[in-house]
Amino acid sequence: MPTPLQTTDLLRTDLPCPLWRRLLALVYDLLIVVAIVMVVGLLCQLATRGQLIRTGATTVIPVWYQALQALVVALYFISSWRRGGQTVGMRPWRIRVTRDDGGTLSLQQVLIRLLVAAAPLVLLMLEPVLGLSPTLWALLTVWTAWFAVALFDPRRRALHDLAAHTEIRQLG
Repeated sequence: MPTPLQTTDLLRTDLPCPLWRRLLALVYDLLIVVAIVMVVGLLCQLATRGQLIRTGATTVIPVWYQALQALVVALYFISSWRRGGQTVGMRPWRIRVTRDDGGTLSLQQVLIRLLVAAAPLVLLMLEPVLGLSPTLWALLTVWTAWFAVALFDPRRRALHDLAAHTEIRQLG
């Protein structure tokens, strides 16, 4: 009878994950993130009796609400990567994030990976100056560059993986 360590070794492979597979998993995770944001939004609307967002000449979204949304989404990724190395979107594509040596990510690695991956979101602050369309194109361009690094790395690591010393591996 195999020990738990041997069973785990049979499930793990040293093959790096192709970029197309990571991106499809990211699309799945985007659906999860949208659902999380909607639930948090509903709960906040209920808690403020529908007075959360004020509309009129200008729309005002409270800073605490934006921070809460960011925190909840961050907690989704942090808990997923720390507990098993997989988000919901990674499971059907049979991929897992690991340390460079194949181990479980440390909290520091998870935080670095999250912060570097989310760094382009800072560009959203340019929206009042540039407008929505140019801001979204700039964000898409930067994220494309973030992931394009994986096309040139032998282990197919994106920029946030290089920063955090992690990689995405296929499961056997």
